[in-house]
Amino acid sequence: MGTKTKTFDCVEMKDRIQAEIRADYEAHKDEFPSFLDFVRARNRDSEWVQRMRKKLGWDKDTES
Repeated sequence: MGTKTKTFDCVEMKDRIQAEIRADYEAHKDEFPSFLDFVRARNRDSEWVQRMRKKLGWDKDTES
């Protein structure tokens, strides 16, 4: 069994996603007391995060 050729660049993907998050935060930073509060708000609004929290048994209303 050989290795598969990747069809994407992991570092480029990470850098792109981080830049998107940074741009979103910069556009809305006046709405939040801290970056952590921004991240928590985005997580509360994310259907994907909510599905993952439920799947992992973290669907309680906590800040973890």
